[in-house]
Amino acid sequence: MPSLKDLKNRIASVKSTRKITAAMKMVAASKLRRAQEHAEAARPYATRMARMLDTLAGNLVVSESTPRLIAGTGKQDTILLVVVTSDRGLCGAFNGSIVREARRQIRQLELDGKQVKLLCVGRKGRDLLRRDYADKIIRAVDDVTNRRVAFSSADDLATTLVAMFDAGQFDVAHLVYNRFKSVISQVVTVKQIVPVKPAAMQDSAPAVAPEFEPDEESILAQILPRNLAIQIYTALLESAAGEQGARMSAMDNATRNAGDMINKLTLNYNRSRQAYITKELIEIISGAEAV
Repeated sequence: MPSLKDLKNRIASVKSTRKITAAMKMVAASKLRRAQEHAEAARPYATRMARMLDTLAGNLVVSESTPRLIAGTGKQDTILLVVVTSDRGLCGAFNGSIVREARRQIRQLELDGKQVKLLCVGRKGRDLLRRDYADKIIRAVDDVTNRRVAFSSADDLATTLVAMFDAGQFDVAHLVYNRFKSVISQVVTVKQIVPVKPAAMQDSAPAVAPEFEPDEESILAQILPRNLAIQIYTALLESAAGEQGARMSAMDNATRNAGDMINKLTLNYNRSRQAYITKELIEIISGAEAV
């Protein structure tokens, strides 16, 4: 049974931990507001970009002059998974859910006879996936979502992907990330980004087909790299908002758990102290009666 001093030290230690988790919750809450605003502001732009690609690619006939970012390589033998996680922990199951989905994708793709390669964005995903799939990680990028997400980071990633695709290092690329839904909910999303797969978003398509000048292929050659950067940027913003939401929720739970532990330890401390005082009184009374 722990002594009174041990219980007192344990209570002091848990109180210090509670102060830290409470402070981290407040910091995450302040960062979440900005990150959520940025993620929500980027969604309409990405949606309109996808709608524009739908219109351009609607009547496009694939030929030798069609940009490879939309025509593809003609095969799907090598798959690249771009796994987006955070650089820091203490955010609950945020990173674990992404890594689980990435592992599931890897197993399924290998069962289908595909070769899988990994590009890890975020230190946590790299460290977790390196335990089992170190040979598949061809590149790792850190400190992208640690601070404010910049478009230049997404543009650099898009440029890297285009260079790798042109070099024949992969045939299809999928983005695996957490899409922000609410403070307590992040949705694991797998999205094909190379070659671009136009979404069927013709609900608001004009009644008269537009005419393009120059031709659709020339416009696509300019828009497709920009669209890739936009899709990656949107995913990074969603991931950053989801990370802060998950950290805020995790630190709130940790703070409440620390409070419950302090109450239990205080109760044990008071009971032990009362038992110690009762024992001392019994010894004093027994000694007096013996005299």
